[in-house]
Amino acid sequence: MSHIYTIGGGKGGVGKSFITANLGVMCAKLGYRVLLVDLDLGGSNLHTFLALKNPQVGLHDFLSKRCRSLGDTASPTGIPNLSIICSTHCSLEVPNLFHAQKLKIIRAIKELPYDYILLDLGAGTNFNTLDFFLSSDEGMFVFTPEPTSVENTLRFIKALYYRRLKQILKQRAFKEIVGEFMDQSGGSSIKVSELMEFIMTNNRTRGELLQARLRDFDFKMVLNQYRKQVDPALGQKIEKVCNKHFYSKFQFLGNVSYDERVHDAIFSRKIYITKYPYTHTATDIQNIAKKLTKSPSRAIPAATQQA
Repeated sequence: MSHIYTIGGGKGGVGKSFITANLGVMCAKLGYRVLLVDLDLGGSNLHTFLALKNPQVGLHDFLSKRCRSLGDTASPTGIPNLSIICSTHCSLEVPNLFHAQKLKIIRAIKELPYDYILLDLGAGTNFNTLDFFLSSDEGMFVFTPEPTSVENTLRFIKALYYRRLKQILKQRAFKEIVGEFMDQSGGSSIKVSELMEFIMTNNRTRGELLQARLRDFDFKMVLNQYRKQVDPALGQKIEKVCNKHFYSKFQFLGNVSYDERVHDAIFSRKIYITKYPYTHTATDIQNIAKKLTKSPSRAIPAATQQA
């Protein structure tokens, strides 16, 4: 069964696609079969970080039924064990997927035969992004040290919880509970923790069920573009806050150092981690890949790695 990691964070420009691409390369070099899926619908550029020209086959072929299997839309990357499904040729209306299309994509992804599948999501908290993130119990948040990025990540987590509660309770029951909560609290905003306490007080059985479902999540966190002047323990502190105030398990995987050569790699159409394999940033990504896979021993020979 594949490990499916959804990669998001709420804010654009934090490096989700960079982390997804290079983490995928490193996991593949550790010997795992890896698939990257670009689900940043409307802003697809994951292939650029892999130094690929725009693949002609992709998600649009699956949605239009030109390809019966989503696996048939995967393209090779030049890295052994690593494939990608792009969404660059999808219609301009693809960000507004029908619910049935979204479910079709999610079901198809879960049937793909890979060791690790990394889903690169877009920014924001629209329903498509939230539902794709919630399609797996294993997710990863990428953020930068800026306060706005940290704040948006926490807001993204709250939106995920809110969306998950709505999915579990169903539309009608959720609307009734929220209405009762708002009447009692007299407030204009909803905090997930307060809503959960309200549910536990009024229906303990339902509350315990919801808590159990939320505890199924295993969230990872990566701090990108780390600089020396940043508190080195920032990631651990955010992990501690999340584990204290949310019901799921949060694990901080590590910092990824800032490196101006990331832009050089993109402009020269090279994969960063293969062009600059001995930098702090590359070492950081390698360490995160080892933590993610929990098995650094399946490395493939360096001679097969892309120059």
